[in-house]
Amino acid sequence: MNKKQKINATSIIVAITFILMVSVNTLANILPIAGITTGAVSDSFPNLFAPAGITFSIWGVIYLLLALYTLYQLGLFQKKQATDKALLTRLGNIFAFSSLINSIWIFCWHYKLVFFSLILMLFILLSLISIHLILRNMAMTPKEWFFIKLPFSIYFGWITVATIANFTALLVDMGWGGWGLSEATWASTLIIIGTLIGITTGILARDIPYIATLIWAFAGILIKHNTVFDKAYPVVINTVWGAIVILASTVVLILFMKRKQASRT
Repeated sequence: MNKKQKINATSIIVAITFILMVSVNTLANILPIAGITTGAVSDSFPNLFAPAGITFSIWGVIYLLLALYTLYQLGLFQKKQATDKALLTRLGNIFAFSSLINSIWIFCWHYKLVFFSLILMLFILLSLISIHLILRNMAMTPKEWFFIKLPFSIYFGWITVATIANFTALLVDMGWGGWGLSEATWASTLIIIGTLIGITTGILARDIPYIATLIWAFAGILIKHNTVFDKAYPVVINTVWGAIVILASTVVLILFMKRKQASRT
């Protein structure tokens, strides 16, 4: 098989697995799978880390951007295959794998196989980390940034938070007692961990969309605590506010770093 054929095969696989992922996630709520919606499964594991329902609307943005990436992978929006073919093949293989795992994850989640769902979520996270490392230091045109980097930055950011949420659901499912610490303390700890991950990843890659996605997720937690929980856990609310301020400050720092770098060139 020559290089061009391999690229075409990868592009087709990317498109098929992406359509499969979106279809399974859509049908999961329309049918729904196992007689329960994806959000209802999440609600069946009550905890203080889960964000408000409106936060999950970011999936619409993620799917749209990944659809544009998929079309770009197929050659649309490009002039004479401007982007490196080997790069697209490498990214495509990893993304296709993550899309397939995402589809399987839905079934595990809906049938409340929480442990297995966490394992699958970790595979998705590792796939996106791999893509992130590939793209981190690559010089890109504005078009490549929009069609390649942006979709995966937002997807990676959301899966980072989703992995923590999946882990939290597993602890609830196991009836874990928290080693004597309160639920609010553990929720605050998870928020701090997520913030540290966001700061580190964001600064190393200078990835503002990634951090913005974490801010969106934490804002969802804040909304839920101010509405559903009626501000019953002030320590969590204060921690979330602190996380949002720190992450927003990190965005400003990255902008300053980029401006300083640009002035040297």
